[in-house]
Amino acid sequence: MASSPQYIDIGANLLDQMYQGNYRGKQRHEADFDAVLQRAWDNHLDKIIITAGTLQESKEALQLAKSDPRLFCTAGVHPTRCSQEFGDTPESLEKYMVELRNVVNEGLEDGSLAALGELGLDYARLEFCDEEAQKRGLIAQLELARDVDLPLFLHNRDTGHDLLDMLRKYYFIDGKERAGGVVHSFDDSLDLAVKFMDLGLHIGINGCSLKTEDNLNVVRDIPLDKLLLETDCPWCDIRATHAGARHVETKFDTKTEKKYLAGCCVKGRYEPCHIAQVCQVIAGVKGVPVEEVANASRDNAYKLFGTMTR
Repeated sequence: MASSPQYIDIGANLLDQMYQGNYRGKQRHEADFDAVLQRAWDNHLDKIIITAGTLQESKEALQLAKSDPRLFCTAGVHPTRCSQEFGDTPESLEKYMVELRNVVNEGLEDGSLAALGELGLDYARLEFCDEEAQKRGLIAQLELARDVDLPLFLHNRDTGHDLLDMLRKYYFIDGKERAGGVVHSFDDSLDLAVKFMDLGLHIGINGCSLKTEDNLNVVRDIPLDKLLLETDCPWCDIRATHAGARHVETKFDTKTEKKYLAGCCVKGRYEPCHIAQVCQVIAGVKGVPVEEVANASRDNAYKLFGTMTR
C-alpha cells in the first residue's frame, strides 16, 4: 500500500483573524486556530511556513513558529505596506530596518526563520503604497537579505519585469551565489517564470495560480524541480468556477462562517490542509501522480529553506 504524500505549505497566513473567528471585523465563531492546525497535521502536512508582512507580524509569526517544531516563519514587509511601515524619511526607514534585523537575528538563532519576506512589488494595489515607496522598501530588505544570506519569499503582482530587474540590480550582484528564493502565488506568463527560474528562483503555486486555462498552461511547463506548493491561506481557495477545479479530488466538510460547525472547514477560508487540492490540480495538469508532485515540492522546500529542524 502506497504511503500518503507528505506536504510542506511554504506560505500560510496563519496570523489572519479569520482563524480567530473574526471575518471583516465581525466575530462569527470562536477561535479555531488549534483545530485548523490539527486538521493540517491529520492531512499529511509535514511543515508549514507562516508568512509575515510587517514588523509586528514578523514578531508574532516568530513567536507562533517557536510554539511547534513543525512551524516556521518569514520576516519582512509586504510591498503594499511599505509606506505605513517604513515612513517617508531615510531616518525612519533606517530605524525600522534595525528592528527588523533584530527579529531576523532572533529567528536565525532559534532556527524558526525560513525566509525573508513577504517582500517585492505590487502595482495592482498602488492605492495602498506608491511605486517609489515600494522600491525603497524592497532595496532596503534586499540589502538585509544579502547580509544574512536568507532565501527570499517574493511577492510580484502586475509589475512587468520591474521585480526581475531589481533583483538583478540589488540582489544577484558581485558574482556571489545567493540563497535564492521563491516567487510566491505566481500567476504571470511562462516567459517571466523562466526568467525568474534562470536566476535560480523557485515558483510558488497556489489556488490563485490555477484560475484560468492560461494559468494551467504555465503551470504545466514549470519543471517539478522548480515548483513549490503553497495555500496562501486563508486566501486563494480553488473555486468551482476556476479552470483547475476539475482536477480537485479531495473535499472537506465545509460550512459558511455564519453556520460554523466545529470540525468543519469554513467556506471561502482556505487552510493548510487544502494544499492537497493544489497538488492534485498540478498533478492533473501535468499528467503525473500526486505523490510525484508532493515529493518534488517537499524536496525543493528542504533544499531552499534548509532542513527545517530545530
